[in-house]
Amino acid sequence: MKTRISLLVLAVVLFLAVVPAKPVMSRDNGFPDAPDFFLKDLNGNEVTLDDFKGKVLFVNFWATWCPPCREEIPGFVETYAVYHEKGMEILGISLDRQGVYVVKKFAEKYEVNYPIALGTQQLVQDYQPGQYIPTTIIIDREGKIRHRHVGYMDKTVLEKYFLELSQ
Repeated sequence: MKTRISLLVLAVVLFLAVVPAKPVMSRDNGFPDAPDFFLKDLNGNEVTLDDFKGKVLFVNFWATWCPPCREEIPGFVETYAVYHEKGMEILGISLDRQGVYVVKKFAEKYEVNYPIALGTQQLVQDYQPGQYIPTTIIIDREGKIRHRHVGYMDKTVLEKYFLELSQ
């Protein structure tokens, strides 16, 4: 069992390390445009970047087997409950390969109150989360990538980013 988990972790890390970079250029303020995406959430509904237009969006790359991911999710749940009505959106991108059932079970256990979608190779190419998870890509109300936070994000940091971009 430990060998299977170790191999899975190694495969994900190697995959993320060799994905070719795809630059995204902005035409106005120097911040890159967030690439569009077409994903399915855990219930099979389509999720696109346009669904979050006019909101501050946190695209959080994570996995059920990742200890810092499991540690940060309760803070995301709490902060989302406070700021969702004020324009905060979080989209969890699961990099798990075990399938929807495992991710759904995890989301129920942690009472995740924001949408989760399964990551695709195209999304990883476009958003380039890097070698480490959790990684959160922060997109402003105009659809520009403003920050890339690698590693565990405390709820106070999540709140700080939101308040900075919600002005």
